[in-house]
Amino acid sequence: MSDNEQNVIKVPEPSLRRLPWYLSNAKLLKNKGEHFVSSTQISKEINIDASQIAKDLSYVNISGRTRVGYDIDDLIAVLEDFLGFTNMHKAFLFGVGSLGGALLRDSGLNHFGLEIVAGFDVNPELVGTFINGIPIFHSDDFQAKMLEYNVNIGVLTVPIEIAQNITDKMIEGGVKAVWNFTPLRIRVPEDIVVQNTSLYAHLAVMFNRLNFNQIK
Repeated sequence: MSDNEQNVIKVPEPSLRRLPWYLSNAKLLKNKGEHFVSSTQISKEINIDASQIAKDLSYVNISGRTRVGYDIDDLIAVLEDFLGFTNMHKAFLFGVGSLGGALLRDSGLNHFGLEIVAGFDVNPELVGTFINGIPIFHSDDFQAKMLEYNVNIGVLTVPIEIAQNITDKMIEGGVKAVWNFTPLRIRVPEDIVVQNTSLYAHLAVMFNRLNFNQIK
């Protein structure tokens, strides 16, 4: 196991979720002409305690200067490398509906290291077409396309009733990580990475907090 893999394992997930916020904030400050950024500055912008920010940044290979902070170019470069944004990861997307189509049109994903190289669906009106230059194939062609593309990530945006079935087929075909946008908690072997990003779950949290704030 490499040192980089060991470092990733040691980082708590809440810290990993916060690191991209620090990266985005550092980029904004750089665009404003700043050359250094401190934990205190970032804290004021994103309302996270400065000590927590310093602790999170201690997991990456960077150190700041007393009363000055971090060199902003170094911080951006180190965070992008640590988070894997500098290496391009190729992915297949399964389910070219409204959400899947939107992800195919989102060229910004490339800036964060993810390139969706093909979409899969069973809709005859979609199969054989292109979205944002990305080809759409029939789902039955997945195995054959795995032999053509160097892909190990599957983006799951299919209807919930077929989510597990499609997941099983992806894994049988060689996919090693699944970015799951469905509200279903898919079952996978222990060596498969799953990142759940259910929009509906996030909506439920937002609505609950909104209602709570309104009755206080």
